[in-house]
Amino acid sequence: MMSAIPREVKVIVRGQSENPTKMNLTSGKFKMVIDEPQNMGGTDEGPSPIQVLLMSLAGCLNVTGHEVAKQKGLKLNGMKVTIEGVMNPCAFIGCSFEERAGFQHINVTVDPDMENASPEEIAAWLEETENRCPVTDNVRTGTNLSVSVKGS
Repeated sequence: MMSAIPREVKVIVRGQSENPTKMNLTSGKFKMVIDEPQNMGGTDEGPSPIQVLLMSLAGCLNVTGHEVAKQKGLKLNGMKVTIEGVMNPCAFIGCSFEERAGFQHINVTVDPDMENASPEEIAAWLEETENRCPVTDNVRTGTNLSVSVKGS
């Protein structure tokens, strides 16, 4: 029997900057380094923040896709996900503020290894996967975000 699903789950990430481009992060028992490539002044010791965002999207689509397939009785052996994001770095660098700082668009291609599924079943599976994926929801839909200085 499945235990009760909590109404709310809080995820906490903590980070400590090592230098202007490199941050050591923890969340639960996991550790990660985020850095910038050398051509952006970094040491290239980890993925950049925008790479991590797209990697999170791919990982979440994988988890959600497998759960949706299981619930629909579909045999999903695995899946490949390719994500391309296009952005103009000018807002980040400060040379222009005419475009947003983030991605102008993100293209996701999913290649599921699904046995005996019709094109209609695969399309329905993908639509439900997109709709139920928390990272897709956060990227696609505005999420309330507050940024503050500690102690203020």
